[in-house]
Amino acid sequence: MHAHIRRGPGFWLLFLLGVVPTAAQDRPLRTPDATIVPAGVSRVQIGFDFLQDIRFPLSGLSGDLTSVAVLQVRTGLGRIVEIQIEGEIQNFLSVTQQSVAVVTPELTGPRSTHGVGDFRSYTKVRLFADTAQLPAFAFRFGFQMPTADQRRGIGTNTTNLFAELILEKHFGKLQLFGDAGLGILEAPAAQFSQNDVLLYGFALTYPVHTRVRLVGEVAGFWSARDTTGALVGTDSRAQGRIGLQVEAGGFFWDVAGVAGVYRNDPRTGFTFGVRKDIRLFGKRTKP
Repeated sequence: MHAHIRRGPGFWLLFLLGVVPTAAQDRPLRTPDATIVPAGVSRVQIGFDFLQDIRFPLSGLSGDLTSVAVLQVRTGLGRIVEIQIEGEIQNFLSVTQQSVAVVTPELTGPRSTHGVGDFRSYTKVRLFADTAQLPAFAFRFGFQMPTADQRRGIGTNTTNLFAELILEKHFGKLQLFGDAGLGILEAPAAQFSQNDVLLYGFALTYPVHTRVRLVGEVAGFWSARDTTGALVGTDSRAQGRIGLQVEAGGFFWDVAGVAGVYRNDPRTGFTFGVRKDIRLFGKRTKP
């Protein structure tokens, strides 16, 4: 069993503000795109998620999950390189069912638990830009840090590796992009064990107004193996999302409905948030 890593939300907030590599794509989508944020700019995104009837087989907990301060940051280092980080400052689970499992959780309330989420860091490199004939092509690799305390029953407290290829193409106003790759997930219930999963995502955006875009996606990962026993906690996970991005007041606001794909995913839910580009270094370019 893994050693428990205990960190308060204040620690990780200071960590994020001090380091600033970050997230993956523009809210509310989770599928990475091939676009690189301009050099010297950090795209800071923060949101709120509410997911109903989600299951955590490692701890045997089921219930409604509320994620507060879902943080994503994308920072451009050059014309083709971007660094990213994402994670949840605090997760709150209202427990509706608890069964016997590998990890016996220590609930923080009579029927509830909360804790910091697992954070992920990525580097994305764009190899080709979108042209009239060919799509944009990028490569992204990264890892998940064991920042969650598995005793809380929500996270896995494991170190996982990810690598994926990304394609993006515009067809008039319609933007399509998707990814496929490999995830190497450390088995939280056994030493020296892992599960290799297929990462995938497909997303679209379409402007319905000069300041409003319709967005949608299906994204997650799929395991070909039976995830019981030693591999519990590495089960297939995916979500479908459909919503809007709205530009107003110098910010981009977003809202989307959420539906789970696999049996342990949330039945339904919603997410909303906001994003803002902040120039950290370099000169502003004239439009």
